[in-house]
Amino acid sequence: MILHLDKRPHEAVAALDASGHTLKYGELLSFSEELKEIFPQRSLLFLLTENNVGGIAWSIGSINSGNVPLILNAHIEHGLYSNLFELYRPSYLCVPSELANTFAYETVMERYGYSLLRTGMEECPLHGDLSHLLPTSGSTGSPKLVRHKYANIEAAALNISTFFGLTSADRPLLVLPLYYTMGLSVVFSHLYVGATILITNQSMTDKAFWNFMKDQRATSFTGVPYSFEILNLMRFFRMDLPDLTLLTQGGGKMPRALNLKFAEYCRDNGKRWIATYGQSEGTARMAYLPPEYAISKCGSIGHAVPNAELSLVDSDGKTIEAPNTEGEMCYRGKNVTMGYARKREDLLLGDERNGFMRTGDLAYRDEDGCYYIVGRMGRFLKLFGMRIGLDECEQIIKSKYPIECACVGTDEKMSVYLTDDKYVSAVKEVLVEKTKLVASAFEIKVIDEIPKNEAGKILYSKLNS
Repeated sequence: MILHLDKRPHEAVAALDASGHTLKYGELLSFSEELKEIFPQRSLLFLLTENNVGGIAWSIGSINSGNVPLILNAHIEHGLYSNLFELYRPSYLCVPSELANTFAYETVMERYGYSLLRTGMEECPLHGDLSHLLPTSGSTGSPKLVRHKYANIEAAALNISTFFGLTSADRPLLVLPLYYTMGLSVVFSHLYVGATILITNQSMTDKAFWNFMKDQRATSFTGVPYSFEILNLMRFFRMDLPDLTLLTQGGGKMPRALNLKFAEYCRDNGKRWIATYGQSEGTARMAYLPPEYAISKCGSIGHAVPNAELSLVDSDGKTIEAPNTEGEMCYRGKNVTMGYARKREDLLLGDERNGFMRTGDLAYRDEDGCYYIVGRMGRFLKLFGMRIGLDECEQIIKSKYPIECACVGTDEKMSVYLTDDKYVSAVKEVLVEKTKLVASAFEIKVIDEIPKNEAGKILYSKLNS
């Protein structure tokens, strides 16, 4: 039994969605038992979810019943779905019932607005520890999946509920998708303490979204940088939201000015602002900045979550002890996942990481032990012999001008993508000024929209260098 679900009051509400549907803890337990009877053996299923009660019921119910779901967007791009299906050949497919007719499979059962379909594929051998699968963040057709185990779920739930101080009285507003590691972590951590999850797929610009948030007295909101950019445009700071006491941010580096704006708002209004850092490979949350440092250490990811540790290594793999020295950030904790799957046979593999991972992020640690992300390993160019950080250049542009941008390139030239042509000359000038490189090192391109995934992360692979 994951997350101590059997210890919660059966009549307590585990989840409530914007359509008014509810899921009680007792119903979730009964559903898990029902699924044990439905599946003839431990099975692989593709679970195409939306943000509603049914999505939570099937995600948690399938894991809790001993089956292994690959959790995907119900409106996944057809080519990506086909690629994954051909490669992994799941025995079952679970989709929102209104989509069931688009698949020519036998319907096994229908519950909570979703239909379970039998694909006819032979059963897939699965490792005994494997709990669920998630697509790698930002993948655009990649068959690479992150393999999670049951111990990852428990560790993540304990860590997150501890540093956020969660209780059964909490009512988190979940707008991040269930197939996104941070959205799923909100579910794990709040079910772990017996809270009620308020889940919605409404647009944050929709009046109904705000009515749902206020009427259901949401106590916390978790978002990625893009989420908070929208809140900023929605005049969030003028709203009266007395029940909302916790704002948490993850999913990538946030512009410093916006980070500080939310931190100061929370300080002045008796709320907590907690910036976090994580990856799907670490079951979402791996570091957090305590709210008392939100302003003085603005831009830092803080330190490791409880029961875990961060460290830095140099290019030779040696541990860096000195402060303010850049290196690759490493993480150790029970929430580190088993490794990747790239094909069906990999679902039988054991734990390849043993609780330790190199994050691929370049960072430094200050004198107080707080970590700062500098950029991604590999997100650097060597232009005219100088090492130039692509992430750093994006921050330079965003801090100077109110525009979206993305930087890619080769060691011959950096390509800078903008969405507003009136800043072309100014952007090139500021990059020349800050990097001390000649103007020919930069090529500015204007496009209608910066390609991003559902979590708001830039899809650099869709930009041509």
